[in-house]
Amino acid sequence: MALEDLLRAEQLPWFGAAGQDSDVVLSSRVRLARNLVRLPFPGRADDAQLAEIQRILDNVLADLGTAFGQTFERIVIDELSDVQREVLIGKQLISEKFTADQPHRMAYISADMGIGILVNEDDHLHIQAMTPGLSPAQAFQTAARADDFIEARLDLAFDERMGYLTAQPTNLGTGLRASVIVHLPGLVYTRNIENIIHSFPQLGLAVQPLHGGAEGAHLYKISNQLTLGYAEAEIIENLRTAVGEIAAHERRARKALSYVGKDSVEDGVWRALGILSYARSLTEQETLDLLSRVRYGIDRGIITGVSGDCYGEIAVAVHDAYIRYMAGNEEYTAGEIAGMRAARVRAILDKYKTQG
Repeated sequence: MALEDLLRAEQLPWFGAAGQDSDVVLSSRVRLARNLVRLPFPGRADDAQLAEIQRILDNVLADLGTAFGQTFERIVIDELSDVQREVLIGKQLISEKFTADQPHRMAYISADMGIGILVNEDDHLHIQAMTPGLSPAQAFQTAARADDFIEARLDLAFDERMGYLTAQPTNLGTGLRASVIVHLPGLVYTRNIENIIHSFPQLGLAVQPLHGGAEGAHLYKISNQLTLGYAEAEIIENLRTAVGEIAAHERRARKALSYVGKDSVEDGVWRALGILSYARSLTEQETLDLLSRVRYGIDRGIITGVSGDCYGEIAVAVHDAYIRYMAGNEEYTAGEIAGMRAARVRAILDKYKTQG
């Protein structure tokens, strides 16, 4: 898949698609931090050293596609426009930190957008794998395959006592960060979300709302906080078990809402669908908030005339950068972007209408 195809893709196959517990869990992600021996971490490396890291990894990653049976697009971050970088961030293919002003950064992204290798962020290598639903073990297996491919060809910084050496002390040991994105409108509506957020640190997990902390979209990221002293399998299983429990709490909350406050919740669902179906101007955050209510309505069988597959496509189309890129003009005003966003949302909803 060429860079243009990655940027223009309307769906992320691993986000909001069918998968285990996909009514609550939208995606899983595993990231492995790795570093080469005898070279400083990127934050301490000079230009020549960063270039050497890039050269070494280019030689290895050029053949990565043979291990996965698909092509990988090599993306030099310095060569991207600002809007192209923002599109990749919006699609969660690269991090915002990765676009900071530092030379010799590159990314290898698989054709199915499920695997990404980031070079010269905090560490020499960030290997990430994304899968749909509650599937952190599957994501880890994919990331581990890429890790094995690289480690068979390069010496990585590893200490017998400390494990993998990383730029951030919190990543020492396995170098593994596992996370899931969950949709929790039931817990928000029943005002139980704070109890969940406050209890998870005791399990070694962090819970944080997405989209700048705005809770209207009801999306939360749950991730492990500890890596040192734990095996990869323990980290993955701890996350999987905890998220399975939160999914059960969310379903109970949704069921309770079918009896208590039913009319108010359903009214909010139908109002959200009405606004998205007919509005001529929508902000990014407003769209995400309304989309959450529509997704809830589809999952609960309140809305039967629209396929839930619309969620993932609207989640991509909502971002300012994506709209600007697709329009081929970065100079549109905020008002013009809001109008184009509304038109695109209407078109997607029409596309996914069913006979229900």
